[in-house]
Amino acid sequence: MTTITCSPGKLNTHLIWQRIDPPTFEAAKNVAMKQILIGVLSSFLVFSCQNNTRSVENIRIKGSDTEVNVALALAETFMEKEPNVSIAVTGGGSGTGIAALLSGKTHIANASRPMKPEELQSARTSGIHPLAVIFGIDALAVIVHQNNPLDTLTINDLGKIFTGEKSSWAELGGPDKEISLYGRQSNSGTFLYFREEILGADYATSLKQMNGTAQIVEAIGTDPAGIGYVGIGYLSEKGGQLPSNIKVLKISEKAGSPAFSPLVPAAILSRQYPIVRPLYQYVNGAPSGRLLEFLLYSIGAEGQKIVSENGYYPISQEQFSENLRLLNATLTVNGAQ
Repeated sequence: MTTITCSPGKLNTHLIWQRIDPPTFEAAKNVAMKQILIGVLSSFLVFSCQNNTRSVENIRIKGSDTEVNVALALAETFMEKEPNVSIAVTGGGSGTGIAALLSGKTHIANASRPMKPEELQSARTSGIHPLAVIFGIDALAVIVHQNNPLDTLTINDLGKIFTGEKSSWAELGGPDKEISLYGRQSNSGTFLYFREEILGADYATSLKQMNGTAQIVEAIGTDPAGIGYVGIGYLSEKGGQLPSNIKVLKISEKAGSPAFSPLVPAAILSRQYPIVRPLYQYVNGAPSGRLLEFLLYSIGAEGQKIVSENGYYPISQEQFSENLRLLNATLTVNGAQ
């Protein structure tokens, strides 16, 4: 008796022998026919197994929690088009992703900030050549509990709040409650960006450092005195509704200047909203093969549509052209705005 099993890249044929009495002519003929059929079937299965065995290319993406949801969406749609590609996406923060790229443990490091000088120096020491592809634009939203009566803050107000110089909402025209600060951990690109671009100093020691952006949103939804900062994409829910109990503040450059909301696309694209930053995909040197195809997909027309659907904003024509120059590539369809 012969049993045949097929698995990727392998054909298993198991022969099971049984003692039988000397066959009659008719029985011998039947046995011979069965052996012929088994031989034909075995050949067919070998052919089928060989043709169904495909070389799958694995791509690892690690880093920014701000980018993790949009990266997952891009990976899923790309894999639908390219079934021979497997893309694994994990978060952990921009610093974690960059460290993984420098140690050769990821193909793409997602980062919501530029690489720091010490990271670039470490890359040179390790023989790594970081190449930064900008694939989206993020507006950093400042959120409070929906019962907070304030609707607007200035950049200067934010600096004084998060450094601890102002510790009560009463100092800003709000209720007499101590301000409760929420932010990310120090390995987060958002943590560093907000500290360097908005505060210009260290955070107050009272800052609650949360593991992820989702935790900030959840915490402020239950804390009437809370304030925090999150990527705008994390505030998008089905139907365009904000998470429950959350208010997004308008921000102005200085007192007396117009204040703008990150929920208004025109304010982002025109750069009137003052807290805007690019989203990066870092790779080691000029990519090729499926990795290059995925990066081009991310900045192309379909990829940019997915970026927008996830609450972020498309790259500019200038950024698109610079990406192509860095990648030494061309696209027949320009998805930039």
